[in-house]
Amino acid sequence: METKYIFVTGGVVSSLGKGIISASIGKLLQARGYKVTIQKFDPYINIDPGTLNPYEHGECYVTADGFETDLDLGHYERFTGIHTTRNNSITTGRIYKTVIDRERRGDYLGKTIQVVPHITDEIKHRMLREGLDEGFDFIITEVGGTIGDIESAPFMEAIRQLRYQLGRNAVCVHLTYVPYLKAADELKTKPTQHSVKELQGMGIQPDILVLRTERHLDDSMRMKVASFCNVDLECVVQSEDLPSIYEVPVNMQHQGLDAAIMRKIGIPVGETPAMKPWRDFLDKQRHATNEVHIGLVGKYDLQDAYKSIRESLNLAGIYNDVKVKMHFVNSEEITKANVAEKLKGMAGIVVCPGFGQRGIEGKIIAAEYTRTNDIPTFGICLGMQMMVIEFARNVLGYKDANSMEFASDTQHPSPTTQHPVIDIMEEQKNITEMGGTMRLGAYECELVKGSRVYEAYGEEGLIKERHRHRYEFNNKYQEEYEAKGMKCVGINPDANLVEIVEIPEKRWYIGTQFHPEYSSTVLNPHPLFMSFIKECKN
Repeated sequence: METKYIFVTGGVVSSLGKGIISASIGKLLQARGYKVTIQKFDPYINIDPGTLNPYEHGECYVTADGFETDLDLGHYERFTGIHTTRNNSITTGRIYKTVIDRERRGDYLGKTIQVVPHITDEIKHRMLREGLDEGFDFIITEVGGTIGDIESAPFMEAIRQLRYQLGRNAVCVHLTYVPYLKAADELKTKPTQHSVKELQGMGIQPDILVLRTERHLDDSMRMKVASFCNVDLECVVQSEDLPSIYEVPVNMQHQGLDAAIMRKIGIPVGETPAMKPWRDFLDKQRHATNEVHIGLVGKYDLQDAYKSIRESLNLAGIYNDVKVKMHFVNSEEITKANVAEKLKGMAGIVVCPGFGQRGIEGKIIAAEYTRTNDIPTFGICLGMQMMVIEFARNVLGYKDANSMEFASDTQHPSPTTQHPVIDIMEEQKNITEMGGTMRLGAYECELVKGSRVYEAYGEEGLIKERHRHRYEFNNKYQEEYEAKGMKCVGINPDANLVEIVEIPEKRWYIGTQFHPEYSSTVLNPHPLFMSFIKECKN
């Protein structure tokens, strides 16, 4: 069949959960047997979120082909199991850069370059390209920001044009907020009406409304919204607060969101899919009552900063029949005097990834404490590097051991360590452009037979995981580490780079240079997180 397009926009306020709704729609259409992809268009001018502070935009998600993207792509992959690429994440910056580069080459033959049609044409091309290239049945396009934002106006104009060009092959889903006023004891639909009016003013009539609400909306209120916004009653769906984001697809299916979309597009609805694996997962989630407390040692006190790690731990807990309770432990506040108190009651510790020197000494102290007290420890990327540095300082005896990321910089090129156990690859040392030196995307890793990670991966000898880092384990020290008990059990076969370290004599003390959290999905939780939580619950 011809590719169908679903545009998801948001109004009233941001952070309503457009990404969760987009992922849920994708999951419901997948359950009906359709080939689906989801893409995110962000109105900011950054080329990608790779250089954004996590406090600005949450975590930076990395695709298998090595592109730094918005965290919503993590939701898309976790819900649907699809593999997104650089084509699934577009920013205003990328759009403008493409158009300006063409103008500089003379591709426009001296024409005056304008937002309409040149910018909007490029947006439309990106919105359509995935369907043309891959033959998808449905392409779901989420537009970041809120209706009325100046920066999102070109995206709205592109959608308006596409709605006209595609006819019945396009549907617009608009997500709004219905606030509850405690003083009046009333839910108010006026913000939704204004949001839809704003959208209509841009030439777009929404086909379906999803109303975010903290309280149940009765049919009379849905009817009111339908009447004022020119939408069918069956196309007014409410998205109430739920105990888990993973209950949203089932809730949307129960209200007929997928059926409404198909009717609008003109596809026979047919039977409602059972979604048994998903419902079995939810059943396990509801029955997981025993708690396992995990400490996240990092420097970003923001839930979205470690979103994929949190979700991976959560999923692994559910499949291990436990409820994971996560506790953020600020590494900047950890000292040798208080580390025992800070980590008290934790069944396991994740030493979190990150960039920059702030908070690293606290991570090193935490790694020493968990190693010497045999507390299950999972170090991810920079977290793994801190475990390596700690071992060098306290076991190998190199008190000045450090990473060259912290031991020198462009202003002070003379290293302050004689033992750079974490260093940069030779071919990257002369690259200075921010982001240009990163090892990004999926790389192969050979596992050592008999190791803990080899067992965790189901005795699979060759794996592929996603990276986002610049500095590497310094192979010059590998023999010393191995002799003292920290084994290098995962090696990249092409560059001979150390990807995984573990201390076999400990209960669970493993560090990975890669980010396993990017590969964990609802129906396929990552084996390392599964193994980690299994040990923690013991």
